[in-house]
Amino acid sequence: MAVKLFKPTTPGRRFASVSNWKNEVSKSEPEKSLLVSKNRKAGRNNQGKITMRHRGGGAKRKIRIIDFLQNKLNVPAKVISIEYDPNRTGYIALLQYPDGEKRYIIASADLKPGMEVINSDHRVEITPSNRMPLKDIPIGMQIHNLELVPGHGAIAVRSAGSWATVMAVEGNMAQVKMSSGEIRSIPSLAKASLGQVSNLDHRNVRLGKAGRHRHQGFRPTVRGKAMNPVDHPHGGGEGNQPIGMKHPKTPWGKPALGVLTRKKGKHSNRFILKSRKLK
Repeated sequence: MAVKLFKPTTPGRRFASVSNWKNEVSKSEPEKSLLVSKNRKAGRNNQGKITMRHRGGGAKRKIRIIDFLQNKLNVPAKVISIEYDPNRTGYIALLQYPDGEKRYIIASADLKPGMEVINSDHRVEITPSNRMPLKDIPIGMQIHNLELVPGHGAIAVRSAGSWATVMAVEGNMAQVKMSSGEIRSIPSLAKASLGQVSNLDHRNVRLGKAGRHRHQGFRPTVRGKAMNPVDHPHGGGEGNQPIGMKHPKTPWGKPALGVLTRKKGKHSNRFILKSRKLK
């Protein structure tokens, strides 16, 4: 089991659990040539203004350079190790090509050290993390690391335990069912990797205490109800009061909680065949 429980020796340990990733990875030290320092801005833009609230602090970490493009065609690479990445929920795999070059990719659930992975522009063997165009992937196959535009690199289905399913291929377009239930039309030349993203038990981990959330880089969140009217539309009143309005609002007075944020005229709306809201 990938989730480790503790004896309730303290209030923080009583309900906490951790991902026992040390039993699932084969190497704890990352490849130094693929590391980049991470400069954190605490949710601020280039003007120093806070554009995302409740960010800051957290444990120091370095970025692992992930090869989402995988532009070495038809060259098999050997899996050297499966590693933990503090910047993402799934595990990563270190590949080594015959010329000695090393690259990181998102590891699929069944990928093991010693296996071979290949990226091709035609159908290849159906094994974990092999990559090929959607038109060559069997119908009903689970995929991840999905491109939305051919040649632009993987941009979707990259988090722990997630997968998409190839539903159909018609001409130059393929129909893919996403994890959310949305069915989207994607060019059939766009590539995807076979299998499901690793670390399936990530969703079962409970932080157990506020300190672990702070270590992840999150700062405390104050309820609008607890503020004064000058600070938030929900603020004011003596004691504990309801928000006093029909629908909740953001601190800037815009509708919040359950409001659709996708633009109605977005150019990619025409590729959505079935909305996730209608699943």
